[in-house]
Amino acid sequence: MIRTILMLGFWAVLLPFAALLGFPWTILTGDVSFLYRMGMWGAWTGIRLAGIRVQTVGLDTLDPARTYIFMSNHVSNVDPPILLPLIPRRTSVMVKKELFSYPILGRVMRFGSLVPVDRGNRESGIAAVRAAADVIRQGVNMSIYIEGHRSYDGKLLPFKKGPFYLAEECGVPVVPVTIVGTHYVMPKKRFSIKPGTVSVIFHEPIEPEDFSSRDCLMAKVRHAINGGLPPEMQETNPITTKDTKVHEGTASA
Repeated sequence: MIRTILMLGFWAVLLPFAALLGFPWTILTGDVSFLYRMGMWGAWTGIRLAGIRVQTVGLDTLDPARTYIFMSNHVSNVDPPILLPLIPRRTSVMVKKELFSYPILGRVMRFGSLVPVDRGNRESGIAAVRAAADVIRQGVNMSIYIEGHRSYDGKLLPFKKGPFYLAEECGVPVVPVTIVGTHYVMPKKRFSIKPGTVSVIFHEPIEPEDFSSRDCLMAKVRHAINGGLPPEMQETNPITTKDTKVHEGTASA
């Protein structure tokens, strides 16, 4: 509990500094890079203060000059502050549209090319996919928690279809990501953080020419993410068709 309070306290102290330094600069210049770097540093530092150690696999195989769509599993509230700072260059994410109604925060999120989405509205979901495509065409990565919700037990939930429409439309490589360990350090519905080690596996990118079809791409991504999970969390009937073969990345840390 103490480490959780320490992490949240650090973020609470950092927020006013970000507001005083980063927000005005971003609004005046339209350049979000300084605020983004501050946010990523704050997220990563908070995670370290909470006693979470992070190991990466396959990160060194990615080309930092390329634009990717990262598709990850999701089991804990600490997944975003662990994953996003690891991604080469800037990444966008999809966030609840209600947050855009806050005057300063909403403006900064728009500068940062974040994408508003209403999960309960199909038309809003389509609009979010189109907005995300515009962001990717600007050379900004997109990070998506492909299940849409956090898993209770660490096993994969059904995937949302929208991100795969996005991948087909944009024609950029898809990187499946498996996050392992956050289910233990901070499972869903638990406030306190237990110190521990988290592994983030960046699987080999799936190139656009290898998509074949939307269903095939979804199968490949699921096969990769599932293969990185601990044996007790893997699906009992994994996909075995030849279209789903994905090679694992190499360890970088």
